[in-house]
Amino acid sequence: MPDRDRGRHAPEPYDVVVVGGGQAGLAVSYHLGRAGVRHLVLEAADRVGSSWCDRWDSLRLFTPAAYSALPGLSFPGPGDRYPSGMDVAGYLAGYAEQFDLPVRTSSPVRALTRDAGQTAVNRFTLATPSGLVTAPRVVVATGAFGTPAAPGFATRLDPDLPALHSHDYRRPSDVPDGVVLVVGAGNTGYQLALELAGHGRTVHLAHGSVGRTVPQRVAGRDIFWWLTHTRLIITPADSAVGRRLRANDPVIGTSRTALRSAGVRFRPRAVDGTGRVVSFADGTSLRPDSILWATGYRHEDRWIDIPEALDDHGALRTTGLDTPVRGLHVLGRPWQRSRGSALLGFVGQDAHHLAATVSASQDTARSPRPAV
Repeated sequence: MPDRDRGRHAPEPYDVVVVGGGQAGLAVSYHLGRAGVRHLVLEAADRVGSSWCDRWDSLRLFTPAAYSALPGLSFPGPGDRYPSGMDVAGYLAGYAEQFDLPVRTSSPVRALTRDAGQTAVNRFTLATPSGLVTAPRVVVATGAFGTPAAPGFATRLDPDLPALHSHDYRRPSDVPDGVVLVVGAGNTGYQLALELAGHGRTVHLAHGSVGRTVPQRVAGRDIFWWLTHTRLIITPADSAVGRRLRANDPVIGTSRTALRSAGVRFRPRAVDGTGRVVSFADGTSLRPDSILWATGYRHEDRWIDIPEALDDHGALRTTGLDTPVRGLHVLGRPWQRSRGSALLGFVGQDAHHLAATVSASQDTARSPRPAV
């Protein structure tokens, strides 16, 4: 995308500023635009979809194309194919162009503040490299992938021991020959352990608990067909069923049997490390030649300079799509309203709900006060 500004940009003042032009930000922009809400999307990267270009080369979504679309535009190609990261990047860029969404690229938000003196009128100020932007509402749509996280003991390991987070992994050649310890047994850990084993590495996979694995297809149907038709994908996160699902989120499509057949050895949770040795919960230890952290991400939201909005770890406090701060919303993080809240093909439902809430609030604010 050659231009920093694209789409039909309404001049300030905006009703809403969306921080993040990924799948969540684009989905809510689509719905805000249809509702007539004046808004702007601020994207830190120089083009829409660029973060998907920075994933590992062999990445494939575990949602087929038929279940990977944002509102209003089908994912191109056969519905039963599993898109690559580059496919997703192209789709998101095309989506922004198709609907002429008001995305301003190369616009990282350095700080978000709220005018403390405002009472009747809520106003936020967002500092960007090109200047300040203000609005009475802000949607934080920076996505599920925040700051790469690693266990605390990682700092006690020998700095010369090759260690890489999955965020920075691209291909097996990034990992030295020999014994590699993959720490973290979610979808990413399983997929990368299998890939490395297939490229001649001796792989040990450390996991905190023996989680469930489910096949990609059940009785001839993709698992997401079943999740959609049983409505489990939109089961409320705070329901009894939602809480059970969240507590035991399965690995999809990569089985323990497949890993064992490839030579992967399972280890208990990695609990400590010193020098070049990692210790496990059962008292055993390993001296790997390299480590791959598949330990996920943490949200680092300290760029939001509103103390009451953040918890003790610097992450936004959230209840559903809301925060404790009036007018400050969050979209696209795992399990905000349902299992689908952070998934490409399902975040649109949360986006529609949030846009409708914002639009209704705008209509109420614009309605004349009744005579007294």
